[in-house]
Amino acid sequence: MTQYLLSVHHDYETYAAEMPPPEAMERMFKQVDAYNEELRQAGAWVFAGGLHEPSTATVVKANEGGEPVVTDGPFAETKEALGGFWVIEAADLDAAIEWAKKGSAACEAPVEVRPFQDG
Repeated sequence: MTQYLLSVHHDYETYAAEMPPPEAMERMFKQVDAYNEELRQAGAWVFAGGLHEPSTATVVKANEGGEPVVTDGPFAETKEALGGFWVIEAADLDAAIEWAKKGSAACEAPVEVRPFQDG
């Protein structure tokens, strides 16, 4: 089995201007809980997590011959950023994509599928 990263992307600019109403957030949380349970029952679950917004990030960059540089804020200034993820095990890319379709429906956001390197 190969491990895949299913990454959820959020448009934080839109969220900042217009947060989904509490009932929509509650619906999405319930849908994601059910999806997580389905992953566990199928033996595909490895790990998952949600992330705080990009403004809470800290970037550490190695500096050749000197002290690493530490800066507040996200690495990239973008409209969309990683909001959460799942690490799953699937037989192949097609199976991982099927899980991503269910994950995207559950969290109501785009989900990118990427295999981990062998190693």
